[in-house]
Amino acid sequence: MQATSPASSPFGTATSRDSRDSREARASLLDSMRAAMLLVDALLRAVEDAAWSVREATAKVASDFATGAAGTKNELRDAGQRLARLTALSATLSRIVAGYRLHTTKAAFMSRAGAARSLEKLHQKSARLLRDAAAKHGGGVLKVGQMLSARPDLMPKAFVDELSVLQDAAPPIDFAEVRRVVEHELEATLEEAFTHFDEAPLAAASIGQVHRATLADGREVAVKVQRPGIDRLIGHDLMLLRLCLDALASMLPPIDHVAIAEAVSAAIVRELDYREEAGHAAAVASFLRGTEGIDVPEPLFALSTGHVLTTRFVAGTKITTVLDALDARIEQEDAGAGGDSGAEVARARRDRILARLLEAWLRQILEFGHFQADPHPGNVLVTDDDVVVLLDFGCTQVLEPKARRAYLSLVQAAVVRDENGMTEALAAAGFRTRSGKPDTLHRFAISLIGSFARDGGEAAWPTTEQLVADAHTLMAAMNDDPVTTLPADFVMIARVLGTLGGLFIRYRPRIDVAACVLPIVLAAFATD
Repeated sequence: MQATSPASSPFGTATSRDSRDSREARASLLDSMRAAMLLVDALLRAVEDAAWSVREATAKVASDFATGAAGTKNELRDAGQRLARLTALSATLSRIVAGYRLHTTKAAFMSRAGAARSLEKLHQKSARLLRDAAAKHGGGVLKVGQMLSARPDLMPKAFVDELSVLQDAAPPIDFAEVRRVVEHELEATLEEAFTHFDEAPLAAASIGQVHRATLADGREVAVKVQRPGIDRLIGHDLMLLRLCLDALASMLPPIDHVAIAEAVSAAIVRELDYREEAGHAAAVASFLRGTEGIDVPEPLFALSTGHVLTTRFVAGTKITTVLDALDARIEQEDAGAGGDSGAEVARARRDRILARLLEAWLRQILEFGHFQADPHPGNVLVTDDDVVVLLDFGCTQVLEPKARRAYLSLVQAAVVRDENGMTEALAAAGFRTRSGKPDTLHRFAISLIGSFARDGGEAAWPTTEQLVADAHTLMAAMNDDPVTTLPADFVMIARVLGTLGGLFIRYRPRIDVAACVLPIVLAAFATD
């Protein structure tokens, strides 16, 4: 067999006549494959490490059980179930890894175009396998999948598209288990607590699922029930998350990964306590009460415990479903021969909904210092009259007054395009670089200012190409002088801004961002 020449690559033979576009396309393919390979390799190593730890724990529990130690029967059963779960997950990830390793060999004998098509199919197949595994095993694995689905800058498109299904879809809990949890927690039969309780869930998520019910006084409520045993799974899954971040560190920005892992882990653990969630929901509901176009369903504390949370029911539709329908109407009207009045009505609704979404989170962060930190589309509904409804306060962040003022100064400086002011605000918030110099923070500030760019009074949302170019510039600065200290609260703020920013870039509303932000900034300063 003839040896592959130095001018060959896994994506076809290169020649001296390769254009710049061809080289960039090849680099893009390599980056795409590298991202997917690193992801599944990291997950596989993490699962293997976790499985060994569970195996050792199982052996110890089995030994204790054999010697008659008390309370070990259930522990042995649980440990065995966790080991079986990790073994199944490891098998799925091994299939994905094997697929990519085989592709590197096959691609060497294919044309570049053929290799690209083959890789895209492999991404699709691998993403579907990972999606199905996350949906099946739930817990922290599902949380990891949800987080990856919100990172199109890191993951191939096929992974983002497939994993996005996990944002509001998880295997439902058997209703018999739902009944058992509710009756145990409320110390009453289901029929005593509610006059009606829908067996089919409204939504199933990684930690709990929601059912619609009716009280004796006729009020409609939403009842969130925690998955039985989820607290035992979360510990191992958080270890998996930390190991994944360690394994993926080489492809992530050189930043404080320990702070990121700790902040995310702490947030997930807090989601297990529905009493804490009820307190957060009540606080934000009270703060936003009376704000036009924004609603937060209040909890009913008498029907809420650590594992059951009951709130006022609000009928609405997932925000992306509403926005997609409006975009489709705009496109249809624009393509028609008639007037554009229908398209203009749809645009106005889209802009109003997204402006209210922006106001809801800016007021929580800047004015109240107490915010829902997981605004993925499954947690935001829109009513028929365009009220934006905020759900699920399991992941909530409370800012210290000093931190809130620092972020307030950051936004104020961004509105007036004060780069130096933003750099100073980042330092005041707790950002630190390896050298102690502000250059990387200055570059970060310029990157943030791009989000407030305006054209004729309206936001000029960046294109994908502009985002990529800006990310490369920021990465270069961070490689030269990494951010070594990242305030933990910013991890949650970045999660919010990243999710909301993705929605705004996707739907590109006609919004004067500065005009929306300025009244909130002034109101926030007035509270100090």
